[in-house]
Amino acid sequence: MSRQNLDRRQFLKVSGAAAGILAVGQAPAFAQGAKLHIVRWVDFIPEADVELKTRQMPEASKALGAEIQLETINANDVQPRITAAVQSQSGADIFHLFYNWPQLYQSALVDVSDLAEKVAKEQGGFYGVFTPSFRVGGRWLGMPHSIVGNAIAYRRSWFREIGLEQFPKTWDELRKATATLKKKGKPYGQTLGHTFGDAPTWSYPLLWSFGGAETDQSGKKVAINSKGAVESVKYMQALWKEGCDEGGLAWDDTNNNRAFHAGDICATLNGASIYIVAKRQKDKIKDEKGEPMFQDIDHAIYPLAGGVGQYPLYFSNGHGIMKYSKNQKLAKDFLAWLHKKENFEKWFQVCEGYSVAATTTWEKHPMWEKIDKPLQLFRTAARNTRIFGHSGPSTGKATEAFSKYIIVDMFAKAVQGLKAEDAVKWAEGELKKIYEG
Repeated sequence: MSRQNLDRRQFLKVSGAAAGILAVGQAPAFAQGAKLHIVRWVDFIPEADVELKTRQMPEASKALGAEIQLETINANDVQPRITAAVQSQSGADIFHLFYNWPQLYQSALVDVSDLAEKVAKEQGGFYGVFTPSFRVGGRWLGMPHSIVGNAIAYRRSWFREIGLEQFPKTWDELRKATATLKKKGKPYGQTLGHTFGDAPTWSYPLLWSFGGAETDQSGKKVAINSKGAVESVKYMQALWKEGCDEGGLAWDDTNNNRAFHAGDICATLNGASIYIVAKRQKDKIKDEKGEPMFQDIDHAIYPLAGGVGQYPLYFSNGHGIMKYSKNQKLAKDFLAWLHKKENFEKWFQVCEGYSVAATTTWEKHPMWEKIDKPLQLFRTAARNTRIFGHSGPSTGKATEAFSKYIIVDMFAKAVQGLKAEDAVKWAEGELKKIYEG
């Protein structure tokens, strides 16, 4: 939204400090001692946090005339921290928001539509996943920031050893390949634990790939007790027993990274961090021949199953300004500063494809022509991603179901011995408590 297009009421809403930085580009003058507290996850690309903490926060503090404090915490601790802040009406001014959390915390978040629409207009528009996740009731209640695209990282040479020049194209082929590799002491690594990233981004797409869904299109009627859902669970039971490291039930989002770098698993669903870290630590992370491991790592998209389709769940995220914050104008000015092309670009390039932008224009950035081929898959990863709640709308109820790990636990219970049909019935009962209770 340009300044010329603002009506009087809208202009007053973003005037003063906000108008200063958005329209004129000058640092606003805040009261002496003004502070802004931001909470984000500990990034899986360590250099990304270094870029924010050591360069961008000091620069933002100088530009905005206020102290900008960035606190990073374990990703699994972010949601409990937000919940506690909402309940106590105190805490950080800005929180890192994952997936569709604006739907869950909508009553606690500031409308940032003016900023979001401005950035979207300047940078090619947001990817489609952000409309159902960050836009609530026609308002942007979170500022979209980036997406972590997931793919299956795998050891090329190990799959070649069993006669495969490419990663398996179907679920059945993956099952056969991992069964062979597990017998060689090189199993597939997959978490089914209570962790924010790799467990749900495996479980939901597996369910969708076989035609299963949480609800019908209305989002009001639970539809998971279906043939597709049962088949997805039966498949996971077989894959788990025949091809997976069964210790994955207790893994969080870091265990598979460590297991891969240690040479304990042949493949795992992950972002680009396994490859990037292996390359940046090539003198430390080596294969069994003593060579830098990154040279043997490639990425593949999810397999197909029965022609139903590939529907990934990527980690879309952004930032939310809390209504209780006494620094809402400063917070909005900071997010405007963060999304300026010259600032965002530096962080974007450090991520090297692990985190891609929320807006489409960054697909054209020259970085993509320079980075290694195994990372180029992530260039357009954000185009085709669903959000949980399918096939209904992604409401706060869908977030609640996600936060309770119902879909993940459906698979986890089954691989521990519960019949597939009974695991699906259990999930149906839990989902009904949320959607139909």
